[in-house]
Amino acid sequence: MAECGLTESKWLSGRFVELMLFNERRLYALYHVQGYQRRIARAFNKKVNSRDLVERDMVTKGIRAPMFDPRGKFHPKHSGPYIIMTILSGDAAQLIDLDGNEFTTLVNLDQLKRYYP
Repeated sequence: MAECGLTESKWLSGRFVELMLFNERRLYALYHVQGYQRRIARAFNKKVNSRDLVERDMVTKGIRAPMFDPRGKFHPKHSGPYIIMTILSGDAAQLIDLDGNEFTTLVNLDQLKRYYP
């Protein structure tokens, strides 16, 4: 303060103004991030195809677990067909196979694809 030739009160008032500007900068950064997230979400949602699956639809289930298969990259990507028994909240589905055996675990709807025989 002494080197700059400022009194303590002027230095404190200048420092207070700087601190108040930080809040404005934080708000500006927050608005910028929120706008960016909206733009990214809009661009992503343009490419998403909704799957209007209902109960009793025949579907195939994607195989996501890593597994060794001697066919290499030619191994099947989906298993099935299965039938959707119930659709629960949170986009979960209970499946049964064609023999009537129920799955013990629920499956996310994003893992399912409509089966076209």
